[in-house]
Amino acid sequence: MAFTGTAPNGQPYSDKSKMTAGLLQIFLGGLGIGRFYTGHTGMAIGQLLTCGGCGIWSLIDGILFLTSDDRTDSQGRVLRG
Repeated sequence: MAFTGTAPNGQPYSDKSKMTAGLLQIFLGGLGIGRFYTGHTGMAIGQLLTCGGCGIWSLIDGILFLTSDDRTDSQGRVLRG
């Protein structure tokens, strides 16, 4: 499914996938990989240094990536479905 046009926030959709970000975050979130993927480097380093908040932060973050429709990349563009 291709997302064209603009997202509800008026920006074009991101080239990053929320499914990919969510799965990376669930399985490799202790290393901050899902956040590195979306370009949120500061948060990714925080997750890397805390082992994903002992796994809790990364698990919740991954679930939120998969379930919400308003997660963005580092440029503020909504992740595509």
